[in-house]
Amino acid sequence: MRNFTCVHDAGDLKTALEKAKQVKENPFADQELGKNKTLLMIFFNSSLRTRLSTQKAGLNLGMNVIVLDVNQGAWKLETEKGVIMDGDKPEHILEAIPVMGAYCDVIGVRSFAQFYDKDYDYNEVVLNQFIRYSGKPVFSMEAATRHPLQSFADLITIEEYKKTEKPKVVLTWAPHPRALPQAVPNSFAEWMNAAGYEFVITHPEGYELDEKFTGNAIVEYNREKAYKDADFIYAKNWAAYRDPNYGKILNTDRAWTVDSKKMALTNNAYFMHCLPVRRNMIVSDEVIDSPQSIVIPEAANRMVSAQAVLKEILQEL
Repeated sequence: MRNFTCVHDAGDLKTALEKAKQVKENPFADQELGKNKTLLMIFFNSSLRTRLSTQKAGLNLGMNVIVLDVNQGAWKLETEKGVIMDGDKPEHILEAIPVMGAYCDVIGVRSFAQFYDKDYDYNEVVLNQFIRYSGKPVFSMEAATRHPLQSFADLITIEEYKKTEKPKVVLTWAPHPRALPQAVPNSFAEWMNAAGYEFVITHPEGYELDEKFTGNAIVEYNREKAYKDADFIYAKNWAAYRDPNYGKILNTDRAWTVDSKKMALTNNAYFMHCLPVRRNMIVSDEVIDSPQSIVIPEAANRMVSAQAVLKEILQEL
């Protein structure tokens, strides 16, 4: 594995899951693999789980780890080509990227969608510039359109808790006071389709995702029908994707909040969310505090997915 940006980079999922299981069972088995290697983690956006889990994964592999918060610990970076740099950004990413590459062996990048320009976001301009100009392996710690480390952890978690070979997994939109990117739902859909589960997406009309990611998933606008007999409920908010409403909030209906009444329609389903989660907006206290909530084991598996990916990258250096 040279770069990791989507499910296709993981290769055969059964093999990837087996390797993740080995990492989880013995997280310190490969410390020599990362000896004298440096991981640089670059954050254009805030993070808790991604920062901690990925840093711990690098340390478990024996790596040196450098964490750079671009908004607080570096010059402001210009990311667009052809601009006259007469504003508040004194350094261009085209110089910054190869300099960063000179100081490390592997680079992780976290850069969200900005919602100013749909083409800019969906062409993954920032992430792809790192892949093109750094000269080093690059993995996504969440980009504009995907969050593959999260989705890999989600898949690991479902495999650990599933009671049938092909469980019914439901991705449900939920209300939120801010417009959030489509990266998590896009990525989750991509990985669930690849896993071959019975996969349903439910959301209000107007929140349709890019079919490039949803693939053959069943889109069900009737949320009660979608919940029926589900084995896993994965809640997430996202802003509208389709033009002319890209990046906008179209609905704040609290009827979409995941609550015990909806969960009662399921097959005693497990509740999942990538976190952070807004309680009593996305999910009720009763649901997230219930024994069926697996958000903490899901978050813990973020270290497993990160370490499994880093191990694959290091093996090819």
